[in-house]
Amino acid sequence: MDRRLRIGKILLRRFKAAVSSVLLMSLILAGCSTGSTEEGEPKDQADSSSDIGSTYPLKTSEGFTSWEALNNNAVTFYSNLAETPFGKALAEKTGVNVKYVHPNDQQTKEQFNLMIASDELPDTVEYDWTGRSAGSYPGGPEKAIKDGVILELNDFIDKYAPNLKKKLEADKELDKMVKTDSGKYYVFPMIRNPSGLVFRGPIIRKDWLDDLNLPVPTTIAEWETTLKAFKDQKGAKAPLSVTYTGGNFEIRDAFIGAYHTSNSFYIDDEDKVKYGPVDPQYKDFLALFRKWFAEGLFDKDFALTDGKALDNKILTGQTGATVSLLSGGLGKWMDAMKKQDPKFKLVGAPYPTIKKGEVPFTGQRDFKYNPGPSKAITTAAKNPELVARWLDYAYSDEGAMLFNFGIEGESYSMDNGTPVYTDLIKNNEKYSLQQMVSQYSKPNGPYEADERRNWNTFPEQDEAVKIWSQTDAEKHTLPAFLTPTDEESKELGKILTDVSNYKEEMFVKFIVGKEPMENYDAYVTQIKKLGIDRAVEIYQNALDRYNER
Repeated sequence: MDRRLRIGKILLRRFKAAVSSVLLMSLILAGCSTGSTEEGEPKDQADSSSDIGSTYPLKTSEGFTSWEALNNNAVTFYSNLAETPFGKALAEKTGVNVKYVHPNDQQTKEQFNLMIASDELPDTVEYDWTGRSAGSYPGGPEKAIKDGVILELNDFIDKYAPNLKKKLEADKELDKMVKTDSGKYYVFPMIRNPSGLVFRGPIIRKDWLDDLNLPVPTTIAEWETTLKAFKDQKGAKAPLSVTYTGGNFEIRDAFIGAYHTSNSFYIDDEDKVKYGPVDPQYKDFLALFRKWFAEGLFDKDFALTDGKALDNKILTGQTGATVSLLSGGLGKWMDAMKKQDPKFKLVGAPYPTIKKGEVPFTGQRDFKYNPGPSKAITTAAKNPELVARWLDYAYSDEGAMLFNFGIEGESYSMDNGTPVYTDLIKNNEKYSLQQMVSQYSKPNGPYEADERRNWNTFPEQDEAVKIWSQTDAEKHTLPAFLTPTDEESKELGKILTDVSNYKEEMFVKFIVGKEPMENYDAYVTQIKKLGIDRAVEIYQNALDRYNER
C-alpha cells in the first residue's frame, strides 16, 4: 500500500509538472503572438530575472524554504541558521528571507527519507544526491530528476547562476564531477580548496609517548607495542577507541589499509573496483582487531561509542589513540585541555603499514567536489529562478567572503589584502575558533572554500595534515560522485542495503569473538549471494563512464 501511494504521488507530481509545462508553453506562445519586450526579445513568463534583478540584493519580497543540517558548533549558540549573524547577513545581502528546516543531527538520513516519502518538499535541499551510499538519495541524481523530486539545473545555471557558471567553465575537472553521465547538473556544489582535501587520520597522545620514551608508531607492530604500554603503564581502559554510529565504523581505512584493502569499495592497483570486506586480506585485519579487543587494547565498548562518548574517553585519559577529524577532533580536544592539563598533547600519526617505510595503501582524501553539503532545487520550488539566484550569491566575490570568513569588522578584517580573523573569533576566552566561526560563516555548504581559510589553532594540526597526506589514497579512493544509471541504481540500492546490514552485523561479531574466524569464507559467500559482485560491476561501469566524460 505504501509503495502504491508513493508511486501515485510521484505520478501526480509528474502530471502536475507536465500540466505546468503545457501552460508554460501556451504562455510563451501567447507572448510571442502579442508583442515583445522593450529590448525586442519575446516575452518569457518563466524568466523572472527582470523582476528580481541580477544584482544583489535581489528585488523580491518572496522567500522560500531550505532543508539543511545546522553545523554542530553553531548549535551551541542557535537553533536555526536564520538567527545566526551569518544567516542575518545573508538575508540582508541577498534580499531574500529564507526559512531553514534543520533535521536532527543523529537522524538526518531517516528524516530525509521521511520528507521524500511524504511528498512535502521544501524549495531546496542540502544533501547527498549521488545514490552512492545508504546515506544518499536512492537511485542517484538521474532517478531523483526522473522521480520528479529535484530539477535538472542546466538551464538554471546557464541563465541565473553566472558566478557558478564561470567557475565550471574555468575548471573542466570540477565540471565533470558535478553532473551526471548524461550531462545533467543537479546541485549547486560544495567546492573544497586544495588544502582542504585531507582532514582525518590517526591521532595519538604525544605526551604519553614522551613519558614512555616511545616514538610515534608507524607500523602495526609498533602500534601494538604502544597500545600495550598505554594500557599497562598509563591505565587506559580503552587504549584505542573510535566512534561507531549508524553503522559507520569511523576508523575508516586506518589499520585496514595496512592490509592493502578498504572497509568499503575502492580502486585497486589495476584500476579495478573492489569491495574490501570480502578480500582475503580483510580477514587479517579482522583477526588483528579481534586480538586487540580480547587483550583490552581496542575499546570493549566500541559498538556503543558515539561522538560524546569518545570526547569523554579522550579528555579523561581512558583513551590514548583514535582516528578522527583535524578540527572536530585533534583541535577540539587540544583546545579543551589547554588550561586543564597544559601537558596534554595530541599529534597526527601516519596511517599504519605492515612494513616499515611503506607508503600507506590508502587513507582519507576527498575530492574538490563534496556532494554531501551541496544543494538541489526541488520540483516544489514555486520560484526556482529566485532560488538559483540566491544560491549563486555564494559563488560571487562578495558572497565568498561571507561564506568563508563572515562579516568584515566583526569576524574578520583585511590585513594587506588577506582576511584575518578578529580576536572575537581566534582569542575567545570561552569558545573555540571553530565554534565562533560557525556563527559568522558556513563551515560546509554550496560555495567554494577559500584557500586562505585556516581553522587550525595548533601547529600540531598543520603537521597532521602533512602526515595524513602521505598515502596513496588519491589513487585508490572511489569517487563519491559517480552516477549509476536509473536501472543500475535500483539494483544498487537493494544490494547495498542488504550487504551493509549483514556486513556490519558480522563485523561486530568477528571482532568481539562471537563468530569464529573459521567462518570468514562462509561470510564472504553470503555477501556474494547478496549481490556484491553485481554492485562492483555497477560501480566499475559508472567509473568507466565517468572517465570517458
